[in-house]
Formats: sequence, structure tokens, C-alpha cells
Amino acid sequence: MEQKPVKLTKLSKCAGCGAKVGAGVLSKLLQDIKVHSDPNLLVGFDHSDDASVYRISNDLALVQTVDFFPPIADDPYLFGQIAATNALSDVHAMGGEPKLCLNIMAVPEKMPMEAVHDILRGGYDKVYEAGALITGGHSIHDDEPKYGLAVTGFVHPDRVLTNSGARPGDVLFLTKPLGIGILSTAAKADMVSEAGEKRMFELMTTLNRSARDVMVKYDVHACTDVTGFGLLGHAFEMMEGSDVQAVIDTKAIDLIPEARELARFGLIPAGAYRNRTFAEKAVELSRIDLEVQDMLFDPQTSGGLLIACAPGDADRMFDELQKNVPSAQRIGTVQEYEGGKRIFLR
Repeated sequence: MEQKPVKLTKLSKCAGCGAKVGAGVLSKLLQDIKVHSDPNLLVGFDHSDDASVYRISNDLALVQTVDFFPPIADDPYLFGQIAATNALSDVHAMGGEPKLCLNIMAVPEKMPMEAVHDILRGGYDKVYEAGALITGGHSIHDDEPKYGLAVTGFVHPDRVLTNSGARPGDVLFLTKPLGIGILSTAAKADMVSEAGEKRMFELMTTLNRSARDVMVKYDVHACTDVTGFGLLGHAFEMMEGSDVQAVIDTKAIDLIPEARELARFGLIPAGAYRNRTFAEKAVELSRIDLEVQDMLFDPQTSGGLLIACAPGDADRMFDELQKNVPSAQRIGTVQEYEGGKRIFLR
């Protein structure tokens, strides 16, 4: 008897970065853990950055991160590609270049070996596209499949980009459209169009390597990738960490039309509500339509980069981003913090 193809999303309760522990819960889990000092530890976990950075010499620092999640696509090869793209993005967001990766995998004992092989093959192909290598890993049995990578990269110690370096006057850019979480939620219920699903998968398998290669040429002060905490969750972390505030033009943000229509009907992933609980206290939302608010809190899987660039380089960087990323958006500006809210939507 011919074996039916496995549908990975039917084996998990959550999909992709929507499975992340909420930012508010995460901060409470970490709050009493003592942070040991080391003069060579340039970035640790105390500022909610995308990766840790450790200086090896005056010219070289290690960037390390780990990321994995349950399936967001039924096709095993596609799931492997998405998970790897998402994990590599943390190093790109720090301005680094990924070099070595380790597989992290959990699979049900009854999962067909062909499906496991295809997940790994998808991961390998994306890692090689990023110019890195997979050199091993670790796997366990679990009721729900999960896949991702531990990634090690390199960066110059003086060129590390964190999420806490934004300065008043900086211009904010975003490099992928929003709505991936809403589309993936709809896809699990067979409520997304074929074109919408294709667009979603294209975005989630597009490396942030090109965005990284552009931004490191310019005077960029801060960067983070927009993933499970949504645009406003990650923007709030950047503004709070930098002790500044931002004005964001919602009309300049590329909202995937089909995702906006689904949001209008209330098809919102649970992670968006967790993100709202975490960040809405810091955001002025009163003038913004509810479906737009929901999209700004929508958890993205393998989303784009949020970049804070010095105003003198903003025009030139924008021109180059437009030629190299899925959706170059100039979405706002950074200001001196005046107390109260951190983000003002227009």
C-alpha cells in the first residue's frame, strides 16, 4: 500500500515562531538570573538581543544563536528551509556572517524516514545558500516534530549591531512585508488562497543575507529581525533598550492584502494577543484601525530586518535596499524619549 505524504502542520499545536514563549513571560523567567561579567562578552542575554557576541581578538568576534520551532508548512523540505532561514537571520541581524551550524531536531518515532530526510535536506540547502556549513547536531524523539539550528558566525567587534543602539534622528526601515503569522494561521484551516500561500512561503525562505549585506555598508546604529514578537514587540524592545521613542507611519508599512482581509474577519494567531499584552502599554494605538493593529502585533516567522540608520545615510541605503530585499519600507523615525509611550503610530 502506498504511504500517504505526512502533513506536518497537523502534528503540532502551534506553527513556526507563533510557538515562542511570550516576551513578557520570557523576561520574568530571566529576571533573577545573575549575569556574570566578562570583558570579552560584548552582547549577552540581558538586553533581549538576537544573538550573543564574544570577542576573540581585536578584529574578530563570535556570534552565536539557536532557534527551532514546530512545522509551519506541510512539506518537510519546505519546513526545513523555513526553519533554517529563520535561525540564520539572528546572525544576519547582528551584522554577522553565519559560518557553522548544528541541527536541532525532534521527530515522532513513527514519522517516515523520507520526511525526516527532507527536513534536513531543506535545512542544509538554505545553510549552504547562506555561505555556511552544517557540521552535526542533535536529535530526539518527541510527539511533535521540531527543527532548527544552532548557528555560529563572525563579525568585527567594532561593527556589531544590537537592538539597543538606536539614536534620535535615526530613520527606521523594514525589509519584508507583514502578515505571515495570519496567513499561516489561515493555512492551517485551509482558508488561504494558493497565491497567498505561495507568497508566504517565498518570504519565509528568503534569507536576510541581502539585507545584511546592504546595511553593513552604511551608518546603521541598531538592528533586529522581526519574528515571533511582531513588529511592535521587537520595535518596543529596540526603543526601550536604546532609551528612545519612535514615530511609525503605518501607511508606509507593507501589509500583505490577503492577511489584512483575514485580520478584518478576526483570524488572528494566539501569539498576536500575547504580543499585544507585552507591548501595547508602550504604544499609542488609538488612531489605528483594529486590523492594522493586529497585523503590527502579528508574530512573523522568518520576518525581515528592522533597521535604525543614521539620517545622513538613509536615502542611499533605502535606494540600495529597494533593489535587494523583498519589500524595502521606510517606516518612521527615532526621537528623544519624552517619558510615557515609546511608540507613536500615525
